[in-house]
Amino acid sequence: MKKQTIIVTGASSGIGKEIARHFLEQGHSVVINSATAEKLEQVFNELGGGDNLAMVAGNVSDKSTGEQLLAIALKRFGSADVLVNNAGIYETKPFLEVDEAYLDRFLNTNLKGTYFTTQAIIPQMLKQHHGVVINIGTPLVYHALGGAPATAPIASKGAIHSLTLQLAAEFGKHNIRVNTVAPGVIRTPMHGDNADQSAGIHLVNRVGEVEDVAQMVYTVANSQFISGAIINVDGGMGAGHHLN
Repeated sequence: MKKQTIIVTGASSGIGKEIARHFLEQGHSVVINSATAEKLEQVFNELGGGDNLAMVAGNVSDKSTGEQLLAIALKRFGSADVLVNNAGIYETKPFLEVDEAYLDRFLNTNLKGTYFTTQAIIPQMLKQHHGVVINIGTPLVYHALGGAPATAPIASKGAIHSLTLQLAAEFGKHNIRVNTVAPGVIRTPMHGDNADQSAGIHLVNRVGEVEDVAQMVYTVANSQFISGAIINVDGGMGAGHHLN
């Protein structure tokens, strides 16, 4: 994979931060994003703050954030080759307790954030005659858990899966590939100290690590014949579970 410019949203912790680190270690230029400027600056320094790293603070639900990400990518590195739509939120709430404001939180960040950030970057990919968009989804779209009432985030992620397929269909002829990587339970700050309690919902009887997801994202970005795919990185969670 020749040196490219990678844009990673939601990169201030967990999966997003590790994806940024992985691409940097492979010699690529990376633009990282987070809605929290202070946390973003901390990660910027943690990742080395070198000439091949830039940052843009902003909420992806705001269309201007995607535009700023593209502007910085072009100004600093001259291209926008891979977009990783990692920014997202997840929590549980019983369906009958969900109101419109609560649902809108997930639609705004997860769906609209992915939709409009991609919309900001695709025109540059069209000019370049190449590009890769990788969305972060979840196997819970197809493998629901009754003990985890999460209709709002799962509905928004399901829309992202559908968006992935349609974008791949519309832009494949322009050498733009679009895929979704769908992690199982990953050891991140979002799960706190409780991640290992979910080991049994995976066939491999363990939770995933951020490196597992970053490696797959890198592979998908580098694999020229993968497009329109939903790729689970879930220890077999989508196929069954290890629980007795």
